[in-house]
Amino acid sequence: MKILVLGSGGREHAIIRALQRDPSVQEIHAAPGNAGIARDVPVHDVDATDATGTTVLAGELGVDLVIIGPEAPLAAGVSDALRRAGLTVFGPTKAAAELEASKSFAKDVMAQADVPTADARTCANRREAESALDAFGAPYVVKDDGLAAGKGVVVTQDRDQALGHADACFAASGTVVVEEFLEGPEVSLFVISDGTNAVPLVPAQDFKRLGDQDTGPNTGGMGAYTPLDWLPEDFTDEVMEQVARPVIATMADRGTPFAGVLYCGLAVTERGIRVIEFNVRFGDPETQAVLARLRTPLGRLLMDAATGCLAGVKALEWSDDYAVDVVVAAEGYPQSPRKGGVIAGVAEAEALENVTVLHAGTGTGPDGGLVATGGRVLAVVGRGKDLAGARSRAYEAVDLITLPGSQHRTDIGLLAERGEISLAGVGERS
Repeated sequence: MKILVLGSGGREHAIIRALQRDPSVQEIHAAPGNAGIARDVPVHDVDATDATGTTVLAGELGVDLVIIGPEAPLAAGVSDALRRAGLTVFGPTKAAAELEASKSFAKDVMAQADVPTADARTCANRREAESALDAFGAPYVVKDDGLAAGKGVVVTQDRDQALGHADACFAASGTVVVEEFLEGPEVSLFVISDGTNAVPLVPAQDFKRLGDQDTGPNTGGMGAYTPLDWLPEDFTDEVMEQVARPVIATMADRGTPFAGVLYCGLAVTERGIRVIEFNVRFGDPETQAVLARLRTPLGRLLMDAATGCLAGVKALEWSDDYAVDVVVAAEGYPQSPRKGGVIAGVAEAEALENVTVLHAGTGTGPDGGLVATGGRVLAVVGRGKDLAGARSRAYEAVDLITLPGSQHRTDIGLLAERGEISLAGVGERS
């Protein structure tokens, strides 16, 4: 197969690295890619949200499959344009991508599918937001109804801060979703769908807050790890039964079948599993950890999903080790990331056994070296026979990398390593 991957982040670099392990994949291209991706495969200076440009590029390359990585091209309808041109695409249609592009739409689908989720209200003005905040109480959860690159959610005890976030969304001509707070550890599960059938990957846990011990602002994600030994053995089966399959069936019933990755963001509460959010693509940074352990050929799997052939796919195969990825972010991230900082030590980090460095916001400087071009710059993946070993290897590699003013969390997977994640009372049904 010849494959084109659209996107420029760490998620896309992880996908490309996994595709390179698939013997059925002979050639990989990326658009627009980044400096690290360019070291692995040919890259093309085409914006992933440019429907015309990506369609022309895919046609010129003669690819067998286009994989769309980020949410923005999906919400913009790039997959629809590619399909109209006769190309095979892994990624949902614009209509199906509303599951991520609109949180109120996702709530409607969940209600129709009888999927457990947080109680919520969609608010179009300050008065409605005030009423919803008072109804649910603290901690207050306010979400931008549209796409916000993982940074549109505020969870706070401060009512004024919650209202301030709502006001900012209203000022941008948007709406917000105010929700009840869900108490319990969070889990991410990716589900591959062909519109009818579905195959789960393995659960992971990511870390949205900028600072250790979940302090600071929300980000796109500062790291992740997998597997999650503290989950019940039947957790994935429950998510498939209670969440993924009902949503996929409901989307088909609505005339907008969902084919692609259904990212289920979940809270494991005393009342059972509750959906926090859906995304319609591989999550970043969970993908970097999850795909590091995947043994099933990824290209074949995604082609089967894109062509409606998942019914014959057996359970996926995974390595029996652990993977931890730590995001190295630029100074000032997430508010005002500093660009242009010189990155050093990546080669030394990758020279360590069981370490992979995946690029996100990287470019090439005037002297040919690496420079930071975005907020999240690198994802450093460590693997080990246990979680402690994977964490140790990831942080050993992070310590070899320098970027002036860079930020990273030091506690990715730490509570799980210490056995301090409690599921007391979890599993009851309501």
